[in-house]
Amino acid sequence: MKESIWTTYTAKDKDQVHALAERYKDFLGRCKTERECVDYFREKAVEAGYTDLEDCIASGRSLKEGDKVFAILMNKTIALFHIGTGPLTDGMNILCAHIDSPRLDIKQVPLYENTGMAFLDTHYYGGIKKYQWVTIPMALHGVIAKKDGRVIPVSIGEDPSDPVFYITDLLPHLASRQMAKKASEVISGESLDILIGSMPLALDESDRDSDKKAGEEKTKERVKANILHLLSEYYDIEEEDFLSAEIEVVPAGPARDCGLDRSMVAGYGHDDRVCAYPSFEAFLEAGTTARTSCCLLVDKEEIGSVGATGMESMFFENTVAELAALTGHDSHLALRRILSRSRMLSSDVSAAFDPAHEEVFEKKNCAYLGKGLVINKFTGARGKSGSNDANAEYMALIRRIFDDNKVAFHTAELGKVDAGGGGTIAYIASLYGMEVIDSGVPVLSMHSPCEVISKADLYEAKKGYAAFLKEA
Repeated sequence: MKESIWTTYTAKDKDQVHALAERYKDFLGRCKTERECVDYFREKAVEAGYTDLEDCIASGRSLKEGDKVFAILMNKTIALFHIGTGPLTDGMNILCAHIDSPRLDIKQVPLYENTGMAFLDTHYYGGIKKYQWVTIPMALHGVIAKKDGRVIPVSIGEDPSDPVFYITDLLPHLASRQMAKKASEVISGESLDILIGSMPLALDESDRDSDKKAGEEKTKERVKANILHLLSEYYDIEEEDFLSAEIEVVPAGPARDCGLDRSMVAGYGHDDRVCAYPSFEAFLEAGTTARTSCCLLVDKEEIGSVGATGMESMFFENTVAELAALTGHDSHLALRRILSRSRMLSSDVSAAFDPAHEEVFEKKNCAYLGKGLVINKFTGARGKSGSNDANAEYMALIRRIFDDNKVAFHTAELGKVDAGGGGTIAYIASLYGMEVIDSGVPVLSMHSPCEVISKADLYEAKKGYAAFLKEA
C-alpha cells in the first residue's frame, strides 16, 4: 500500500494544498446547485477572457489558435474550450465531471398545513439513505420562474441571520416499531417533508366577523396562509408559482475543515464538485496546448445522465459541431474525427476505504484517503455491468503522464465484486470511440448530507488534470 502523500510534501507544498482547499471550500459553500455552479464558472471564465460561443456564432467570427470560448445549456451545464495549436480534427483533451448532487426537490404542489404546522412536500433526487436527511438544518436554493418571464432566485438558510428548515423524526422513546424496520424503510420518501412554519396569520378586525360561517372560512389553514403572505411580501411569489419552480433542499452551512490537523474537508456536495472544481482550475491554468482543451461540467449524472442537460443529450456533440464550423471544419466527417480522436478523463469520486465498514472493500483494489488521485479502469456493478472498461494502452498513457509529472495516484474498484457497484458518465463519452477513463477523488460517506475528502487528494487531482491537458 502506498504511503500517505502528506509525508512527501515540503512546507511549500502544504501551503499550496491548504490554499487550494480554501478556494474549494468557498466554492462548495456558495455553489450547492448545478445552476449556482454554472453561474460561478461562467463568471470566472469571463474574468479569464472566455467568450460566449453564441456571440461568436451570431457575429460569424471564426476561431483560431489560442481562442477561448464557453457554451451553456439551460444554466445547468457548461462546456469550455481553449483552441490548441494543432488541428481540431486531431481531437481534444477533455476533463469532464458532473455538478449535480443528491438532494431533495420541492414538488410542484408542495405547501400544506397539518395540525398547525406548515410543510413543503419533497421528492428526493439521486441515491440517498433517507434516514440521514432528517433532523439537520436545511436550506432552500433554486429559482422560481414567473409567467411574466421573470426568474426569481431563491437562497434561504445560508446566511447566519437566515432561518433554516427541518425534517422531523420520531423520538427514541416512541420508536420501537420504527427501529425494527429495515434501514431503507425507517424513513419513507413521502415523509421527507420540510417544516417551514408554525405561526398563524394574524386576523385583522374585518376578519372578526359576526358571521360565524364566514369567520370559520377565513381562519382555516392560517399557518399556510401566513407562509403564503411572507412569500408574497418578500419574494412576490404566489402559491401557483411553485408549478414553475426548481427549488432544491440541501444541508445548510459552509464546508469546514475536518480533523485537528485540518487535513480534510467536510461538507455537502463533494460528489462530484470535488472533481469539477479542480478540473476547472486546471483547465484555466493550462494555457494554449497542442491539442484543444475542453472542460465539460454536466448535470443529471445522479439520475442516469438523462434529460437535455445530462451527458446523454446532444448538447456536447452539437457544441463541438459549432466549434468545428467556426474553425473551418464544417462537415459531419470532421465532427466524427474530432470526437473519436479525443481523450477524456471522466472525473468522478471514488468510495474511500472506511475501516468502520471494511467488509465491503477489497483492500488491494480500493481508494484510500490521502493517497492521491484515483483511477478506475472500470466501474459498473458486479460483472462490470454498465461500465466503460478502459483499454490497457490508454491506462499506460495515463500512468506515464502522471508519473512524469510526479502526480500521486492509485487505482481502485468500487467495493468488492458482489458488494454492489455504481457507474459514471464515462461509458456515454466512449460511444464516440474516444479514449475515456474514470479518475477522481476518494470520498468518505458518499451521498450523505456531509461527506469528507482529503485536501491532499484534491491537490493531486488538480495536478493530474493539468498534466493530462498538457501531455495527453
